[in-house]
Amino acid sequence: MPVAIVTDSVADLPPQVVQELNVTVIPLYVHFGKMAYRDGIDLTAGTFYEYLANAKTLPTTSVPSLGEFAERYDKLAEDTDEIMVITISSKLSATYEVASQAVTLVKKNCRIRVIDSTLAIMAQGLVVIRAAEAAQAGASLEEIEELVYRDIPRSEMRAAFSTLKYLARGGRIGKAQALLGSMLNVNPIIGLKDGEVFPFGRERSREKAIQHLCDFAASYTHIDKMAVEYAGSPDDSEVLIEHLSAFFPRDKIYISRAGPVIGTHTGPSLLLVAVLGDRIDADTGNR
Repeated sequence: MPVAIVTDSVADLPPQVVQELNVTVIPLYVHFGKMAYRDGIDLTAGTFYEYLANAKTLPTTSVPSLGEFAERYDKLAEDTDEIMVITISSKLSATYEVASQAVTLVKKNCRIRVIDSTLAIMAQGLVVIRAAEAAQAGASLEEIEELVYRDIPRSEMRAAFSTLKYLARGGRIGKAQALLGSMLNVNPIIGLKDGEVFPFGRERSREKAIQHLCDFAASYTHIDKMAVEYAGSPDDSEVLIEHLSAFFPRDKIYISRAGPVIGTHTGPSLLLVAVLGDRIDADTGNR
């Protein structure tokens, strides 16, 4: 049987991709008061953003339990003897730690690799997609592991917001804290660097922020995969996709909506592009 590919719900993979590539997604949790919801299962993105707009206090998030991971591993081990697990950055969540510890609880005989992607959202998702495609093509666990480690530094994202208050309140803002000092009419641009949120600039309008995202994607000399992700409204994503389609096939762009866990930490204004490929670093001249 093919290697089983597992990830967490923070990857925000489009549902049709999950189904087509047979990816196992383990959900994190969103908490509104005393109510706990499994990301994307008990609470859809659409309902979540309605709740968020009317919430008096912001929701919180939590990771799956050891037992949930171990149970899923054991279930998969009924059909395969090799499992690859790709998680959100360990600097943003305890998911990697829990997923790793759960391996010791597995009852069935199965080889399991757990990899910290150092990424999140669809930057993580693109790495998972490539791993799942390799698994379906018959790649071994070692071959997929090599591919994942090769792809991780090749997968990046840039995200635009109208506010960073959700990241700040959730404690995930990292070095983007520097952007909080001048937020009036400013659209901050963030990405991930060394597994943490990192500031990459700010723009004076949403239109310029969208152009910033497009320019980032256009800086790639070679693109294997591309994704656009949005939170509250799809309107801006359509504008971004139209720009991107000038140099990358529109029908090959994955379109994702940020789920409840990501929405808790980013808010409804999130818009991002993720690219897996090769680019020349403007600062160093290196690929």
